Amino acid sequence: MVWKGNDIKVKKNIFYDETPKRDLREFLGKVVEANPDSNAFLSKIDGKYEPTTYRQFQEDVNALGTAFIDMGLKNEKIGVIGENRYEWCVTYMATVNGTGVIVPLDKELSTDELIYLCRESGLKAVVFSGKQTSKIKKIAQVCENLVYQIPMDETGDISYPKLIEKGRGLLADGNMEFLNAEIDPDVMSMLLFTSGTTGVAKGVMLCHSNLTSNVAAMKSILKIVPGDLSLSILPIHHTFECTCGFLTIIGSGGTVAFCEGLKFIAENIRETKPTILVIVPLIIENVHSKIMKKAEASPVKKIVFNLLLAIASVLNVKSRRKIFKTVHASLGGRVHHIISGASALSPSVSRSFDKMGLPILQGYGMTECSPCTAGNPEKFYKHGALGMALPGYEMKIDNPDKDGIGEILIKGPHVMLGYYNMPEETAKTIVDGWLHSGDYGKVDKDGFYTITGRKKNLIVTKTGKNIFPEELEEYLNNSPFILESVVSDSEEDITKENFIQAHIVPNFESIKETIADHLPSMDEIKKIIGDEIKKINKKLPTFKRIRIFHIREDEFEKTTTKKIKRHNKKD
Repeated sequence: MVWKGNDIKVKKNIFYDETPKRDLREFLGKVVEANPDSNAFLSKIDGKYEPTTYRQFQEDVNALGTAFIDMGLKNEKIGVIGENRYEWCVTYMATVNGTGVIVPLDKELSTDELIYLCRESGLKAVVFSGKQTSKIKKIAQVCENLVYQIPMDETGDISYPKLIEKGRGLLADGNMEFLNAEIDPDVMSMLLFTSGTTGVAKGVMLCHSNLTSNVAAMKSILKIVPGDLSLSILPIHHTFECTCGFLTIIGSGGTVAFCEGLKFIAENIRETKPTILVIVPLIIENVHSKIMKKAEASPVKKIVFNLLLAIASVLNVKSRRKIFKTVHASLGGRVHHIISGASALSPSVSRSFDKMGLPILQGYGMTECSPCTAGNPEKFYKHGALGMALPGYEMKIDNPDKDGIGEILIKGPHVMLGYYNMPEETAKTIVDGWLHSGDYGKVDKDGFYTITGRKKNLIVTKTGKNIFPEELEEYLNNSPFILESVVSDSEEDITKENFIQAHIVPNFESIKETIADHLPSMDEIKKIIGDEIKKINKKLPTFKRIRIFHIREDEFEKTTTKKIKRHNKKD
């Protein structure tokens, strides 16, 4: 069965009405017209958050775009790399709204990786923050195509501040090339290289209509209004933060405040008092863990806390917020919704926050879909589900098995144009208009989807049984003594039968608290983890049971959205 967001809307009346703008220039123009003097951004300058209005944002975009064209960058590819900041957003909009193609780059990549992407994409210019200076200098020495290196902070002849100044002068003299540039909403204007958990990065080609469609879809599930504020925490080069934490907030007349870094999250939350948080499960689960640690500091506190949760479950959101006002205060006191994406969130964590008056709306998507395809509307959401098809989009399960599990296929105006210079990969991924996500999942009677695992991670036993590592990893990660895990299969040397093994990073802090009188030895750690696995195995059918496990002291390498890079796991 094909689930369409529009059909669900008629059935449930749970979506807000939103019409996509033609392109991002119209998108920006409309919101500036409605909110010219409202704060679009808050940036930390000299220890204090300073505002930038919508009118100023548009003026800076027009000035930089005009300067770009004057430099000969019309229809060229322009890279942007750096931490989340105002200049990044101006560069993005100035490039796509009349100059050329924006290429957001991951600041965590090595110099060699960036050299590859620079050559692969054919970058002619790159705008970069000060922390990226040494990388950019090395790249420029070997990439002949990279003609312009534009620092965000310096005041050299070719720098962001100087180009803004130059562009203003050109506009004052009547230069209208950028303002009058034609925009085709259906041709590539964004080139994003995936930082996937497996394989080589692919260049995903997106266009204006992809992004404007996705912003409208996001606004259809959560009411965002002027006065709402989102603290931009996740890497902005990634489509999840760019679409949901930047474009959707700006497109609603809200304010984007820039977080100074992961270690400043708590401080910046107190300073900016956000109303919406766009974050990944790892951050949410860390916050939840801290809350629970305080709540269960003593047997009495634990009883009281659980009693309050039980009482709150039958009360309205306003009453829940009052009961758990200290939790809300730790998040600035104004958060009304948390948007979670990039990976699945534990249903127990979602339910717990909901009882405390903090609804978490999970979504599902991928860079190839701009990125959001499914989401939990604020009017009707389910814990543990990744949501339903958003308005205007279609989803279906391909060739479902007896349990209803199959690959998720996607269709809609948000689906990418294809992979850059990879026609064969594009043809394998988009078949008859349907994008093959590579994710296995199932759908319930209300159209809510649940992911069971990645197609490429699926383990098939010799007897034909299917095992999704993600299912077993969820069991493992729910243990207080396990920080993170990766499940894979191995093979018997003699029988050649495959079996399940787990690579585990223990939660050393929790284990130390359990063995209070001395530092735990490796043998003690192995026994504790072994006992946890025995408990888990009792809940599993024989073919899914974990036979051996490996302890590792270092956390797994992760992507910028905190997903484990499975191909880099070590025994």
